[in-house]
Amino acid sequence: MSTGPGAGPRQPPEGYLGTTARITSGPAPELVAAGYELEIADAPLLHRGLTLADLAHMAELVHCGALSRDEAAPVCAVLLGLLDSPAAEFPYDPMYGDAYNSRERELERALGPAAGWLHLGRTRREAGRIAFRLALRDKLLSLHADVIGFAGVTGRLEAEHAATMWADSTYLQPAQPSTFGHYLGAFAEQALRNADRIRTAYGHADISPAGAGGAGGSRLPLDRARLARLLGFGSVGANTRDAMWSADALADAIGAAALTVASLGQLAADLEIFASPPFGYVTLDASLCRASVLMPQKRNPYALAVLRGGAGTLIGRLTGLLATGLTPSARTDNWLYAYGEVAGAIDLAGRLVRLGSAVLAGLSVDTSVLGEQAARDFILAADLAEELSLRSRLDYRTAYRVVGRAVANATGSGQTELTAALVRAAAAEITGAPGPAAPEPATPEPAAAEAAVAEAVAAATDPVSAVAARDGVGGASPRRVREHARRVHRRAAAAQQWNSGRRAQIAAAEAALIGAVRDLLPGRR
Repeated sequence: MSTGPGAGPRQPPEGYLGTTARITSGPAPELVAAGYELEIADAPLLHRGLTLADLAHMAELVHCGALSRDEAAPVCAVLLGLLDSPAAEFPYDPMYGDAYNSRERELERALGPAAGWLHLGRTRREAGRIAFRLALRDKLLSLHADVIGFAGVTGRLEAEHAATMWADSTYLQPAQPSTFGHYLGAFAEQALRNADRIRTAYGHADISPAGAGGAGGSRLPLDRARLARLLGFGSVGANTRDAMWSADALADAIGAAALTVASLGQLAADLEIFASPPFGYVTLDASLCRASVLMPQKRNPYALAVLRGGAGTLIGRLTGLLATGLTPSARTDNWLYAYGEVAGAIDLAGRLVRLGSAVLAGLSVDTSVLGEQAARDFILAADLAEELSLRSRLDYRTAYRVVGRAVANATGSGQTELTAALVRAAAAEITGAPGPAAPEPATPEPAAAEAAVAEAVAAATDPVSAVAARDGVGGASPRRVREHARRVHRRAAAAQQWNSGRRAQIAAAEAALIGAVRDLLPGRR
C-alpha cells in the first residue's frame, strides 16, 4: 500500500535518521524536491560553521565534566579533519534532510556510536543557528567593507568637485546654484549611515545561541559565555528561546542591505538622467555601458539599470522574509527559506555596492556644461528675493512675489536674465512703488528704493558668489564641501578599523578554539 504522496511504498534509506520512532519510511520525493533540496542547498554556507559549532560543543562538554578526554578525542580528531574540507567534496544528500543530518550520517560511518556524543545537551537546530550566524557575520563584514569603499570613492569625487558649479534641482526643475561636490557628498553621507546600519545588524547577528538546548537551555552545566568566546561571538543570547528562534536579526541584515542599495538606486536614477544627451552632465566609462543591437548610435548606461533593478529586488527579498516570519513563534517556516535568502541578499548587495563604486570611479563630469547650467533659467531668483528683503527691509513673501513677477515678465518678453528695470517694474505692480518698499513708516524714498534694487540685482547675479555665501555647516560652499569630504574620509577610516578589528577577533577566537580542541587529542596531553 502507498505510504505517502507518489507511487508505491518506500523504505527508509540506508542510515536514515528518523526523528521519532513513529517515522518508518523515507521522505516522499515531493518533500525532498520542495523542502530537503532547499535545505541541502544551504550546505556550502553552513559547512565550516557546523564543524566549528561541533568543536566548541565537544570542548565545552569536556570542560564541564560531561565527557572525558578519552570519549571526546576520537570525535574531535574527525571534526578537525573535516574543518577545512571543501563543501563540494562532502557527500551531502537531500534524502537525509538538511546539512546537519547528512553530516551526522557520515560521522556515524566514521565514528560509530561515538558520533552520538554530539547530541548530548544540544539539538541540530542549535548547531545550524550557530553556523548561520557565523556565516552571516562574515557576510555583513564584507558588505560593511564594500560600503566603506563606496563612501571613500564618493568622498574623493566630492573633494574633486568641491568648486564645480552646477544647477541643483528638485523635481528635475532648476532650483539653486550649488556645487556638484555637494551633490555627491549627500551620497557619501548616506553610505556612512548605511555602514552604521550594517554594523548594528552585525551586532544583532553576533549573539551566541550556543548552549540553548531544545529552547529553554540545557540541564548540563554548559558555560554559555565560554561557548560564545570559543566561537568569537560578541555576546550571549539573554533568552535561549529567543536566541534559537527569533528571526528579526535576519530582517535587520536584509533591511540594512536593502537601504544601502536603495540609496545607490537613487544615485543611478539621477545619473541615468545626467548621462542622457539632453543633459550631458556626465559620461559613464565605456566598460559599464552596453551597445544597442539595432541602433549603432546608442550607448546604454547598463550598469545603472543593474543598480536600480537590484534595489527593487532587495526590497522584494526583505518583504518576502517579513512575510514568511508571520508565523506563531518557534516555527521552521521563517527559517526554512531564510538561510539562502538572507545570504544571497547580502551577497547581491555587496556586488551592487562594488558596481556603484566602479560607476563613480569611472565617471567623467563635464564641468563646462554644469557651469553653463548654473547661470541659466533664473536660478538665482531666490537669492535675489533674499537680497531685496535684506537690503530694503521688505518681508520675504512680498520680495518673493516681486521677483516672481519679474521672472514672469522676462519670460513673456523673451529675456533670459533679470535686470534692475524688470525688478523695478515688477515692484511697481506688486507694491505700487518704483522699488521694493517696506510698510510705513519705513518706506524709503523712491531714489533709495531704486538704488536698493540695483544693488540687489548686482549682488545676486553671480552663481559663484551665491554658492560661496552658502557657508554654514554642511553647506554647498567649496570650503564646506572640502571640509565634509575630509570628514567622510576620517569616518570611513574609523569604520574600516572597526571592521578589521572584528575580523582579527574572530580569527583569534577560531585559532583558540582549534588549539583547545587539539589539546584534547592523545598526542597533545
